[in-house]
Amino acid sequence: MHFIASINYTRTMEKTVQAVYQKGVLHPLEPLLLGERQLVTVTISDNIEVSPDHPLLVSPDEWSDAAHDDITIEEVRRALATIHGSLSEAVLEERRER
Repeated sequence: MHFIASINYTRTMEKTVQAVYQKGVLHPLEPLLLGERQLVTVTISDNIEVSPDHPLLVSPDEWSDAAHDDITIEEVRRALATIHGSLSEAVLEERRER
């Protein structure tokens, strides 16, 4: 008895292009060789000014303190279960309260 393995090979194309985001749509600044409605993965890279007191930035001291926390996965699950709506909004709200 002979077994024939079926192997699918794929090739990945990577191309960096600039695009403008307008009204919820990314508009590439150059033509793309893509099929109509082709699914692609988009990585967003942006250079923006972020103030040092931005609520999503964490100080090195906070990182150091957090490294010593003994938190179980069950505690994390219980905490996440209490979040209603957006996780990022919950984080921002918590930091505003500090």
